[in-house]
Amino acid sequence: MLALGVGAQTAGTAFVSAPAFLIPVLHSERGMPLAQAGLLAAAPTVGMVLTLIAWGALADRIGERWVISAGLALTALAAVGAVAVPGYTALGVFGLLGGAAAASSNAASGRVVVGWFPRNRRGLAMGIRQMAQPLGVTVAALTVPWIAAAHGPGAALVLPLVFNAALAILCAVGLANPPRPSGRTEPGDPPNPYRTGSFLWRIHAVSVLLVVPQFTLSTFGLVWLIADVRLDSVSAGAVVSIAQVVGAFGRIAVGVWSDRLGSRVRLLRWVAVAAAATMALAAATDLASLRAAAIAAFMVATVVSVADNGLAFTSVAEAAGPRWSGKALGAQNTGQFIAASGVGPAVGALVAALGYPLAFCLVAAAPLAAIPLVPRRDEHANVG
Repeated sequence: MLALGVGAQTAGTAFVSAPAFLIPVLHSERGMPLAQAGLLAAAPTVGMVLTLIAWGALADRIGERWVISAGLALTALAAVGAVAVPGYTALGVFGLLGGAAAASSNAASGRVVVGWFPRNRRGLAMGIRQMAQPLGVTVAALTVPWIAAAHGPGAALVLPLVFNAALAILCAVGLANPPRPSGRTEPGDPPNPYRTGSFLWRIHAVSVLLVVPQFTLSTFGLVWLIADVRLDSVSAGAVVSIAQVVGAFGRIAVGVWSDRLGSRVRLLRWVAVAAAATMALAAATDLASLRAAAIAAFMVATVVSVADNGLAFTSVAEAAGPRWSGKALGAQNTGQFIAASGVGPAVGALVAALGYPLAFCLVAAAPLAAIPLVPRRDEHANVG
């Protein structure tokens, strides 16, 4: 179940992140303004924002199996449209539709992990599940730039098409819904966890702020390495891929750490501090023209920027309980992707106006603002 959840999330992420790796071709070779290219890259994220809560509510009602498999099948169909229909407008439209479909795995695969693993192993399991995002980005980073350069932007989505179609079939055949609670309300089980305290709201707010450096690096890291650090496109793609792979294993390490520490939120606070520091470090190495140090700073910042996701997801699912976890995880992702959809055009405009170092310093302010918002203690739903 964990392997299928990871595969589904990886396939959806490969589609959603693919447009970000079209930016070097669109900007450098075809003259598209950086802010406009960032807007195109944000189209799948906007689509996800529109449907995440709906997919989560549907998973709460009918289970995860058909939500995930149907969403991946629809993502594959959107990729077919992006490949078959020429033009940047069509690419943006089908990116939007594919992102709306890919949101199914974001909302439902987390429920699979929380449903099948006990509390003292969820940090590890969710860390493995959260590997899916950097793995999906790695697939896109290794394939999209050179396919787009050789065959055009639309052709770069052929691999995500095949990937999503294959996982849709595998999940329809092999995925099993975790045990579900009875329909009756258990004593002490609140009907709506958002009305009983501020914990979920605060975790959502922290995650929104921490997603800013993450999507800044995933959207503009490649073009920064080429434009400012002066790497060639192949070397820059390799650096991005290595950083994403290390980040994937870093999520597992952070999940295990949270299991042993006995707290998700304490570790989440430490990650926020590290995110602010590493973005500032990347800016400093750029200003000083320290090439090797800039590459190292980028890799460390990338690893840190993705470390919070598993912690926040596990906290949200545990606090919401099984009757609300789909909707809560949908809300969690919605807030993150609303912020992420603005990162492309906003940071693109900042880079164009101020340059990368100052833009990175401004991005570092987001995790700084998140630090006081992190709750002091973890919360768990009181369910049978």
